[in-house]
Amino acid sequence: MAQNSSFDVTTGVDLQEVDNAINQAQKEIAQRYDFKGSKAEIDFKKAENMLVLIADSDFQMTALFDVVQVKLIKRGVPVKNLDIGEVKPAGGDTVRREVKLKMELDSDTAKKVAAAIKDAKLKKVQASIQGEQVRVSSPSRDDLQEAMALLRGKDFGVELKFGNYR
Repeated sequence: MAQNSSFDVTTGVDLQEVDNAINQAQKEIAQRYDFKGSKAEIDFKKAENMLVLIADSDFQMTALFDVVQVKLIKRGVPVKNLDIGEVKPAGGDTVRREVKLKMELDSDTAKKVAAAIKDAKLKKVQASIQGEQVRVSSPSRDDLQEAMALLRGKDFGVELKFGNYR
């Protein structure tokens, strides 16, 4: 009997890299002329997987978010995994924006990943949803490589990670 090979499809961000990017962004904001004398803050809430940006105006919020985004990209954090909230007024004539970090596949995305594999009609390739991940299995490793290439080519709104390949 042929042994089934499999891999897991997950998503997430490296929280240490996010922390490093936020520290770099805070250093840059402290030195930039357009932020001198203004209230511009970045608060990284690790427990809630969330960034809270606070600035004096919409213009400064845009500049602050651009700095954060550039630093995240340089640190290799997938920007697709950011759930960017609306800019809302906050106390003391400031504006606030919450940015959530997507750490796991939600059920809708997992269903889309499984459906994409089924729709491709690859021979003997099966996808099963297991909590926050999708396990893709097949007797042929070549078919699994084909499934990975198929998933890389599609956009699911988050950065997909492939792991546990055996």
